[in-house]
Amino acid sequence: MKKYLSAAAGVTAVAAALALAAPSAVGASAGPATAAPVAATAQAEAAPAKAPAPAPIRTVRPGERVDAGRGYTVWLTKKGKHWSDPDGFENFRSVVDGNIDRSEPGVSHQSEGTAAGVFHSGLYYGTTKTGRVELTDSKGRKTVATLLSLPGRSDWGVWYAHTRPAAGGDGVGVALYDRRGALLADLPAWPS
Repeated sequence: MKKYLSAAAGVTAVAAALALAAPSAVGASAGPATAAPVAATAQAEAAPAKAPAPAPIRTVRPGERVDAGRGYTVWLTKKGKHWSDPDGFENFRSVVDGNIDRSEPGVSHQSEGTAAGVFHSGLYYGTTKTGRVELTDSKGRKTVATLLSLPGRSDWGVWYAHTRPAAGGDGVGVALYDRRGALLADLPAWPS
């Protein structure tokens, strides 16, 4: 209800400002009332942006192959994340070999690509409150990843996303957020 009241107040302020700025039927000039639309616009621009909604987490069976688009396939087993590229080359990232600490929130990142685009994937782990994984490139463009998990394995899962090709070797940063939009863990961008 609060956002509707704010929107209505903004529309009312703009309408009032336009009414004051418009010449009257007897030919009066707009005069100094033209500053009101600028003030209303500045207030609208200063409003905080709402955090994106949490991404739904798709539950998949162990070994179920998921088409991740553009020739990539992703699947999960109790041992970790598997993926294959358009040439059929398979990769694996373990969640049980001790290389990640599932007692604290974290995120990993692997990527491969061509001049046509980049496939990114990784693990998210250490929390049962995962809301979304988001990638940010050097120009500030954001991409929300697709999330997968196994039944009963809510403390870890897999994410994947596609982005445009990296410009000039720029990489992307990866961030893990909870359901309320709070940052849990992040990886800074590395040049690709």
